[in-house]
Amino acid sequence: MLAESYYDWWSLAGVDALMGEVPAGWLDTPAANDVAAKPKPSPLAEPEPAPLPMALQRQETRVEAEARGPVPLPVEWDEFQAWLATNTDVPGSQWDARRVLPVGRPEAPLMLLTAWPEIDDQRDAQLFSGAAGQLLDAMLRAIGLTRADCYLASLAITRPPGGRCDQKDAAELDRLLWHHLRLAKPERLLLVGSDIARMAADIALADARGRLLDINQDGGKMETVAVAHPAMLLARPAQKAAAWDSLKLFNRGR
Repeated sequence: MLAESYYDWWSLAGVDALMGEVPAGWLDTPAANDVAAKPKPSPLAEPEPAPLPMALQRQETRVEAEARGPVPLPVEWDEFQAWLATNTDVPGSQWDARRVLPVGRPEAPLMLLTAWPEIDDQRDAQLFSGAAGQLLDAMLRAIGLTRADCYLASLAITRPPGGRCDQKDAAELDRLLWHHLRLAKPERLLLVGSDIARMAADIALADARGRLLDINQDGGKMETVAVAHPAMLLARPAQKAAAWDSLKLFNRGR
């Protein structure tokens, strides 16, 4: 009876199992129920701002470019050609990643200049490619030349969306135009397409038919003729006669 009485007393005291050598800490509050013991949640990191739309990025780039002033243009031929090929400040390079570069040498008998590459030109990475290029080759043969005799270039090395540029871009290209001609020093100039005729000679293509256009370059005049782009001549064969009327002026006195 006495043993049972001791057992009942210890049971009432909560001692109803064998104890180990390490204190159990019966009065300690479990960590799960202890508010102070709970790990504090780390503050949420500030979300990264979403990138600006490409249109706004281009606006910021333009503002920065205007703050820097006019883009410096290389004055040596080889440096200028390398600049056209790689530099991100080249006017007109912002429209497309596919650059179409000039081909030929300075002081060529004839420089062919168009405003910007055609869609086929960008695909083939070559000016006057495809069927339009074949027609151009025939036009050159008619005046006793081949591509190898000429310097071929586009004012802008990429094509603007829709084949049109705004007034700001046109102003930057105008500065590049005269610098390019100053370095190329061709004997004669063939403007290919209505856009470049307007930009370089300030004349509508229809008004340039059968006319020698004297382009002033460094105090001298350069014989210049303007014709429709061969791609346009393929689409509108009736304009071929006007192109021939202008081209044959290069054979005058030769």
